[in-house]
Amino acid sequence: MKITIIGAGNVGASCASLLAQRNLVQKIVLLDIREKLSEGKSLDISQMLSMIESNTEVIGITKDYSQSKNSEIIIITCGIPRKPGMSRDDLVKTNSEIIRTVTKKSILFSPKSKFIIVSNPLDVMSYVSYMTAKVDSSRIIGMAGILDSARYRFFLSKKLNISPIDIQSLLLGGHGETMVPLYRYTSVSGIPIKEFLSEEENDEIIERTKKGGEQIVNLLGTSAWMAPSASVVKIVEAILKDSKRIFPCSVFLKGEYGLKNIYLGVPVVLGKTGVEKIVELKLNQKEKNLLKESANHVKSMINRLKKFDISY
Repeated sequence: MKITIIGAGNVGASCASLLAQRNLVQKIVLLDIREKLSEGKSLDISQMLSMIESNTEVIGITKDYSQSKNSEIIIITCGIPRKPGMSRDDLVKTNSEIIRTVTKKSILFSPKSKFIIVSNPLDVMSYVSYMTAKVDSSRIIGMAGILDSARYRFFLSKKLNISPIDIQSLLLGGHGETMVPLYRYTSVSGIPIKEFLSEEENDEIIERTKKGGEQIVNLLGTSAWMAPSASVVKIVEAILKDSKRIFPCSVFLKGEYGLKNIYLGVPVVLGKTGVEKIVELKLNQKEKNLLKESANHVKSMINRLKKFDISY
């Protein structure tokens, strides 16, 4: 079994390292357009694996997509990262062209593969990959909600002085500042979050969560990579183990939540075929309005693709 990761930058290399440590597959191909980068990083990862008793083979490849042939999963992390002062939206034109190109090359050699999209702006890049690949939408999954939920749980744990492991949470909508908090669906070991803090206090935590990625960009001068990589591993594991885990992911909606022809974060069941079911929650009017606002923002970016003459 083989997984290909396209992009050997911080996120791609971290994904390769975490996946290899889990010993989930026989081979990981780390592919990049930059000479020697993927080869060097794969060599470093490979020399670590005997110490943690992993038999995964990690190889670095420059440009040669034929080496990705028959991959079970393809993880797309390439594209330009955010820099201080940039929003995810600022990356639309450049990254859409990159995602379109790598999707075309990848699907040629792995026509049955599932795709996990990590590149920003994530919901739009997932849409671009889907339109390019021309496969069932269940096979194109955007990693977003897992990361946003993890950040939310972290900030909640600090506020409440409890372990984030005991917090169950769910966020809907686009990856970014239009994410939709679901206060009613958040709990601590089954205890509703309202027993711990008010909705207004929770909204303050949500605002911190929305800016969680921006805070890291401002501190490091580039996008986060460890938490996003760990989020990808969650999706990969659910698919390979056919575990039927429910995670919030960016997926193609065909009328669910009253939305069509858009990639947006919603809870889904993940299994060996990819997205096996979209879970529709009964939202109240406030939640519906916020989700619609988030969807409109993503749609506006998708519409911008037409101005850039992005063809599929």
